[in-house]
Amino acid sequence: MFEYLLKTESSWEHIKLSSLPFALYGTGNGADKVIKELAAYDLRPEYIIASDSFVRDRSFYGIKVRSAADLEAEIGDYNILMCFASDRDEVISNVKNLMKRHCLLVPSVPVYGDHVFDKPFLKDNMDELEKAYSLLSDEKSKDIFKRIIEFQISGNPLLIFEAEESIDKLYEMLNLSGNENYLDLGAYRGDTVDEFIHYASVYASVTAIEPDKKNYAKLCEHCKNLRDFDALNAVVSDKNGTVDFSQNKGRGSSSGEGFESQSLSIDSLNKPFSYIKADIEGFESKMLKGAEESIKRYKPKMRIAVYHRSEDIFSLILQIHNIRDDYKFYLNHRKHTSFWDTDLICI
Repeated sequence: MFEYLLKTESSWEHIKLSSLPFALYGTGNGADKVIKELAAYDLRPEYIIASDSFVRDRSFYGIKVRSAADLEAEIGDYNILMCFASDRDEVISNVKNLMKRHCLLVPSVPVYGDHVFDKPFLKDNMDELEKAYSLLSDEKSKDIFKRIIEFQISGNPLLIFEAEESIDKLYEMLNLSGNENYLDLGAYRGDTVDEFIHYASVYASVTAIEPDKKNYAKLCEHCKNLRDFDALNAVVSDKNGTVDFSQNKGRGSSSGEGFESQSLSIDSLNKPFSYIKADIEGFESKMLKGAEESIKRYKPKMRIAVYHRSEDIFSLILQIHNIRDDYKFYLNHRKHTSFWDTDLICI
């Protein structure tokens, strides 16, 4: 089914073969990853652009940062590689405007992990991709899946813009009851707890887990007046213990480096959760491993982020199917310049 993408021009190939110069759009961690991948093609950016409010008088990798308009006035047409992701309306509007004047691509680099979703990765995982696709329960989810896979290769953001659905649609699929025992993994400062309460109206209990200490304190303060609410400051993993944890990165706090933090498994909580939301910075697979008994016993509805690692879009579907083969799987993608904010819905 996806073999045709092996013959589709990738974002990397387009830059390599194009006669036009190219500019990186963005100067953060994503740009670091894109520059690393470009080196494999013997490419180095000549230009760096940023949104007008981020230009200032600065350089990145020794290259002067300038606005898209200033570069356009200087050299005319050029290709753009977008090196960050955003759901902000003004950023998306700016991207769409740039696409009217230039070829703008969003090359695939993972948020976490070392596997880039390129053609060799696609070829190596073709069977798993096709099996995961076959397990999706409706045509809309299959369309979103296909668009994401093609986007990963081509970098064309139109594929993602056209896959957008609303948060209302997500909760329509979840069909929450008034008796949910909700587990919020990666609760941040309480925004998704608020979201749950808005859509559920009434509930049985809320358990929120947030690993970052500052976010955890704000979560507790924000939710202090909620009934039947419990919060834990921990990293969710496959087992109880400790992990190195990098804090103070806002929503990007993650395991892998930094301070030693408590880790726990869902099974160790020994609670009959009926709905689990997980957006935990690449630890979704380990979380599921540590929740196998709970999933087998209670079959909770689940909302799992599938954009952190290159393999998540297919491997998490297969992992859950191997735990219980009676789940129905759906995808929901909200407004974004990349395929971030894409969730697997398990019913």
